[in-house]
Amino acid sequence: MKMVYTNENHFLANNAKNIIESVGIVTFLKNEFVQGVVGEVAAFDCWPEVWVVDDSDFERAKEALDEANKSRSMNDWICNHCLEENDASFEICWQCSEDIE
Repeated sequence: MKMVYTNENHFLANNAKNIIESVGIVTFLKNEFVQGVVGEVAAFDCWPEVWVVDDSDFERAKEALDEANKSRSMNDWICNHCLEENDASFEICWQCSEDIE
């Protein structure tokens, strides 16, 4: 087994696990329930970790994560109606509710 991803955020770790599993790779989530020991051990040692069961799937798993990150990397945008800057994840302006054009 090889660790392919770790993050302090459980949501992001589970999302990475789901992305990898969507391409047919078997994974294991380690440290899923260890938040209670933070302070007894280093916080970094308690981060959830996504591991691939078969070492030969490691590169393919990394590629799946890289591809998912590429498709998300959009730029912030400026609303044409009110000129407010919006985060790339917004489809409508947070200020005036205009659709992205």
